[in-house]
Amino acid sequence: MFLLLAALPALFWDGAADTAPVLRDAGIKQILVPAARLASWKSVDGITAEAADPQSAVKVLAPTVNYRMNVAAATSSPWIVANGWRFIRRPGGRFYYDVTGKQAALAAAEAFSYAANAIIRSDAAGLKPLAAMLDFLRTIAGEPLPPVADIGYIDDGSPASGEVMNLLVRDNLLFQLVATPDRRLKVNVKLGTKEYPLEDARNPGTIAHAVRYNLRDEKRSVRIYGSQVVVARLTASAGRARLHLLNYAGASRTVDGIRVRVLGQYPKHQLWLADGAGVELLDYSVEDDATEFTLPELKTYAVVELSR
Repeated sequence: MFLLLAALPALFWDGAADTAPVLRDAGIKQILVPAARLASWKSVDGITAEAADPQSAVKVLAPTVNYRMNVAAATSSPWIVANGWRFIRRPGGRFYYDVTGKQAALAAAEAFSYAANAIIRSDAAGLKPLAAMLDFLRTIAGEPLPPVADIGYIDDGSPASGEVMNLLVRDNLLFQLVATPDRRLKVNVKLGTKEYPLEDARNPGTIAHAVRYNLRDEKRSVRIYGSQVVVARLTASAGRARLHLLNYAGASRTVDGIRVRVLGQYPKHQLWLADGAGVELLDYSVEDDATEFTLPELKTYAVVELSR
């Protein structure tokens, strides 16, 4: 449990100590503050403060979904703004969100699902959603598990490479960074090879499509049906798997009825669902090579523990 709590994001608050009642009313108990304000916050009851400098962290984007008009189909196509690839690219880094309102809760869940060391700055409207999410994250018991990857990705550090990784995350194509091709993985990707030419990287979607084609859907460790705005993060070890599900439209809309398929037989399960009391997994089935279930609703974030 200590390991999980160590990965919790933290609120950065640059207000003076006399703003403590605002934080207490929201349920905030721990904060990071500018070094110049630390001494005054140390005398405040009920709130633990430590010094931090967001300028030393890598700034990431506010997680959300932008709906763009698809001219050919005359429909809106969702574009997920996610930071998972940034966390994977910089393991051990420190990250900084500047978000408003309900985005603060989604930012905390996103950082937690990747075990990222994150600072979150938010406005007054984001305090209660953030406090509620942090309280929820503290209820998720058990040690972190290593991430599952189907794909080995050789990152050359270029912006094009980063955008390819971004699309892999958004399309739920699980990958890990490797220095050289790893035969233990199902697919290895390096830009500039015959399979993944550099000219194709000008349109990262072309590379992501080729990766998915080469991997083949039936070999993917996790698949999501029924939503284009849910991103999965899967970790596993020794007969246990932990699936993180993030609804990037969670600040504005709930996703109803998503079907999930995870490779492997897991007859036992436990669900942690933010803002979802009384919800249970439906149509749970264990097949020869995979486990499937339906999550009736996903407002922001869910964690599904699977075991044998």
